[in-house]
Amino acid sequence: MEQILVTGAAGFIGAEICRKLAGEGYRVIGLDNLNSLYDTRLKSYRLNLLQELPGFRFIKADITDEDALESIFSNHQLDAVINIAGVPGVRLSVENPWLFVSSNTVGTLNLLDCCRRHDVKKFLQASTSSVYGDNAPYPTPESADTTHPLQPYAVSKLASEQMCYAYHSLHGIDATVLRFFTVFGPCGRPDMAIFRFIKWIDEGQPVLVNGDGTQTRGFTYVEDIANGTLAALRHSFGYEIFNLGGHESISINDLITKIEKLVGKKASIRYQPMMKADMTANLADITKARAKLDWHPEVSLDEGLKRTVDWYMNERFWVSDIRIS
Repeated sequence: MEQILVTGAAGFIGAEICRKLAGEGYRVIGLDNLNSLYDTRLKSYRLNLLQELPGFRFIKADITDEDALESIFSNHQLDAVINIAGVPGVRLSVENPWLFVSSNTVGTLNLLDCCRRHDVKKFLQASTSSVYGDNAPYPTPESADTTHPLQPYAVSKLASEQMCYAYHSLHGIDATVLRFFTVFGPCGRPDMAIFRFIKWIDEGQPVLVNGDGTQTRGFTYVEDIANGTLAALRHSFGYEIFNLGGHESISINDLITKIEKLVGKKASIRYQPMMKADMTANLADITKARAKLDWHPEVSLDEGLKRTVDWYMNERFWVSDIRIS
């Protein structure tokens, strides 16, 4: 039975990947530093569910802590590493770029070097659609230009991608980069649009929209992201990059309309200036993932939104108290 290290295990995407791995019989070591960049109750909620699963073990540690990682790799026979840890967030990266370089770039380097020293040959790296900037073809293939990132978040992720290539080239590590496109679902991050909109509409608060709401996104349901990650784990490519993204594009204004219907309340929208760091559109070209991973998104936007709103309403007794930063 293979043993997999998943970093960022208490995070939104990491927790779903751990759940899927455990369900398929893998032994999973989940690593997370449980930082307070957003409400830790969400992380505890996810972690409590994971700790009920057979084959799952949790270790609290930070990927920027070289000694902690060395201890983990020395004491566990690992078959692969799935690096989902790191600091997300376009806007926060403008305010504190050093945090992103430390976690997303140096943290990835630490993990790769542990893989080198301990002969772990399989490495999956989470990246982001933000690497494509704002002038990419639409939908966007993996071959699109990535030399004009709009914010330090994208820069830190591009650096982690290139570090993966260097360790593949130098040390033979089988490294796969997965560029995620606007992930959503139950127990998502509170700084993401869908969580914010549900909360604000339910509570009758102003719904704050950057720009005029005509910007579009190809939202991707979190279970589809996890399935794509496991598909990549089962294949060896040497070094490869895949888009994992939703198949439906929607404007922010139309997204709000859908959430209004599910919540059963009308939104009071307040438009604000567009931020320079925000992309006006994204949509993944997943031709390569279909061909090489036999992967495509299965959960529709409407179904994913319904599941997300249902979760929020069922957990409202504590979720409504979560601060939107």
